[in-house]
Amino acid sequence: MRLNRFDPSSINVRGGGGGFPGGMGGGVGCGSIVIALIAALVFGVDPSSMLGGMQGGAPTTTAQGDGSPQSVEQLCTSNQYATESCNALQSLDQTWQAAFANPQDFRKPTLVFYTGGTNSGCGGASSSMGPFYCPSDEGIYIDTSFYDQLARQLGAGGDFARYYVMAHEYGHHLQKLTGVADAIRSAQSQSPQSANQLQVRMELQADCYAGVWAGKNRNLVEPGDFEEGMTAASAIGDDRLTGGRVSAENFTHGTSAQRSQALRAGMDSGDEAACDRYVQA
Repeated sequence: MRLNRFDPSSINVRGGGGGFPGGMGGGVGCGSIVIALIAALVFGVDPSSMLGGMQGGAPTTTAQGDGSPQSVEQLCTSNQYATESCNALQSLDQTWQAAFANPQDFRKPTLVFYTGGTNSGCGGASSSMGPFYCPSDEGIYIDTSFYDQLARQLGAGGDFARYYVMAHEYGHHLQKLTGVADAIRSAQSQSPQSANQLQVRMELQADCYAGVWAGKNRNLVEPGDFEEGMTAASAIGDDRLTGGRVSAENFTHGTSAQRSQALRAGMDSGDEAACDRYVQA
């Protein structure tokens, strides 16, 4: 996908530190595309509970060797994946800001780069969880080494596969802005037995939003991009990640077929309204 190079002054980016945070207490519902989902589902653990401890804790700042904080330019050019992420963030900001009828209803999220582990507004997190969105501080957290795992372990390589990950997490930010996330959390608290099914709906809408972003920027899509996205969506379906070891009622992100279908629905329509069906009763 031929994205423009990021403008450091137009995007919110910060460093989130490194190392492994202490404490793995109570968590919050932060949608994520995670390789650790395999263990979480097999052992009956809600992936959101893996974000634990230090509720409301502020992220640390990534620093250079001399202890001074890194600039947006430095963070975004630390490696190829970081540059791609910043390019995608700028495109996502521009695309979704234009989709809001009232500009005051839109806020840009912050992209947080970290290594190994970090503390977010949702608590402590390990990079083994993969990228995640924290609604408390409206941050998209990424350890870019995840993308190597995505390619090696799940066979989902290519720049568009990585853009899909960013766009999915951005979709959770849109759900925060529109009130969908709060509505789902409320419904989950009122009907705990339906919590997983409701979570699946939210994840599929985020997949659909990722597709809408691509559909709205179809002129920038290159041959093979959509195929990379579909491969990534299929690779991270709950059924494929768990190899049939977990029953469907315990799924939290949707099957490979559901995720691929949601992504394609967004791509084909280029219209965010097409994604409403995933969270409507």
